[in-house]
Amino acid sequence: MKVTSKTFLKSKKENKKLTMLTAYDYTTAKLIDEAGIDAILVGDSLGMVMLGYENTLSVTVEDMIYHTKAVKRGVKNALVVTDMPFMSYHISVEESIKNAGRLVKEGGAEAIKIEGGKEVVPQIKGIINAGIPVMGHLGLTPQSIHKLGGYKIQGKNLDEAKKLIEDAYILQEAGVFSIVLECVPYPIAEHIAKKLDIPIIGIGAGKGVDGQVLVCFDLFGMYEDIRPKFVKQYLNMGEKIKEGVKKYIEEVRQGIFPEEKHSYNMDKNILEKIIKN
Repeated sequence: MKVTSKTFLKSKKENKKLTMLTAYDYTTAKLIDEAGIDAILVGDSLGMVMLGYENTLSVTVEDMIYHTKAVKRGVKNALVVTDMPFMSYHISVEESIKNAGRLVKEGGAEAIKIEGGKEVVPQIKGIINAGIPVMGHLGLTPQSIHKLGGYKIQGKNLDEAKKLIEDAYILQEAGVFSIVLECVPYPIAEHIAKKLDIPIIGIGAGKGVDGQVLVCFDLFGMYEDIRPKFVKQYLNMGEKIKEGVKKYIEEVRQGIFPEEKHSYNMDKNILEKIIKN
């Protein structure tokens, strides 16, 4: 059954945990979707795991459209959510609606995700009024790493915790259908999840929330540049890929690959005529 933003709200009422993973290409999205994931996030984390940038700040709207189109082709059931990249929603409400519209119209996104609290409410309301579902994102917001002083836990002191809770209520009031909480102490995350009517999706926020999200390459063991504490590696594909490549190199150099079963033959009479000519 096709998952929508309404499914998220229904799952909250039914106390059913939601699952979300990132994907950035057709093949990965297809596999994740067929495995039964509820939602696929085309995250601006693609800047690091796909494009090799130091952080997410260099990612463009065009990058997000390109990767969303690829993901959408592989998905039948999961909700496809796309990140609005840095500076795509900071200039004006009109610019925000325009860029969100491009992600939906050109990319095929079914919802978009925006980082920030009270300060981005006008943009959120404008995008929702344009008919586009919005997912919020609070806590560690990677697009604000320079302001935050790096990748640090958010909400540990009283003022930060109060602002986090306040922003969560404000986003719900603004109309978001869900909120991602990243790198937040689990007691605060659990408190927010219990108090709000919309689902809270955690990443480094403990188990007391309504669902979880991870970067797919972290789960697969394919991205080693950064290894956050909250990541659980379910596979070690990175090592297996290296092993496979090394074996391939070895067999090619030793003349083992390709074998006859990997090659195409032809009529010997034709070959003889070609040689004679």
